[in-house]
Amino acid sequence: MEFSADFFLLLYHKLVWPLFRLIGFISLGLLFANFIESLNWTSKIAAVARPLIRMSHLSQTAGASFSMAMFSGVSANTMLSEAHDQGRISKKELILANLFNSLPTYFLHLPTVFFITAPLIKGAAFIYVGITLGAALLRTTSIIFFSRIFLDRPDTDRESALPEQEEKKIDWQATWNKTWKRFKKRIRKIIRYTIPIYLLIFLMNRSGLFDSLESTMADALGFLPWLSPQSMGIITLHIAAEFTAGLAAAGALLQEGTMGYREIILALIVGNVLSSPLRAIRHQFPYYAGIFKPKLATELIIYNQLFRIVSLILVSLVYFMATL
Repeated sequence: MEFSADFFLLLYHKLVWPLFRLIGFISLGLLFANFIESLNWTSKIAAVARPLIRMSHLSQTAGASFSMAMFSGVSANTMLSEAHDQGRISKKELILANLFNSLPTYFLHLPTVFFITAPLIKGAAFIYVGITLGAALLRTTSIIFFSRIFLDRPDTDRESALPEQEEKKIDWQATWNKTWKRFKKRIRKIIRYTIPIYLLIFLMNRSGLFDSLESTMADALGFLPWLSPQSMGIITLHIAAEFTAGLAAAGALLQEGTMGYREIILALIVGNVLSSPLRAIRHQFPYYAGIFKPKLATELIIYNQLFRIVSLILVSLVYFMATL
């Protein structure tokens, strides 16, 4: 291996800067979440999601995390991690609350997804986004149902009294000192896990492991005989390149009249389902492992991916059965 200027430039752009940015975002989310906790504003933020939280028997911490997920997934997950480490929520509630946050997380990325898909696949974008939105709503409804079964109803009287106890004047200096103390303790642990895991994922990526896995998946699409050859091209690009590449191919085929809306939607959904697990490992795991313990991070990613894939398949089946 030649240690040239180009090598160090590549190392900076592909490893150092992305890792620095990731830790920076996690640090900001951690600071913000700790600051909210130190101010005892959890219940106030949770008020936004109170009806859903009451139905699902989740705590105010889960409600605050749900509300925060509309703006920052890092802050939302940090709240859950902190509460679990402090024994305020159980592992069962942590998992359910993390899954519950899929709806606000979806809305956080919805504008980007829509404004990328609409120019490329035109009217099919409304159907595709509608299916993914339906899947997100199905996940949320399911979590409300499962949470009511598996979680005991929280002590709402005690929780509702907490905000009233904190209506005194805020000592900003004491709050910041408490926040900073908790932040320093937590960030050391995050860095200890995040850097080696991110480095491992980087080396796996540079060695071509992910490319090989993606190519193998793309080459094995023969197990889906009901897909047209044109659909195979869209799915292959979706898996081996990225979402935008698959969309560009779909847009070109739609423009030429080679494929209709239904075929385009089918190809994009299949590409979405097949590409999600590898992308979760590559992009989501280093970030999750920095907030949660690696074992717990792995469990959460598996649950999230399974839940997401099943819900997407179910809603897609409804659409395709309705359009036969």
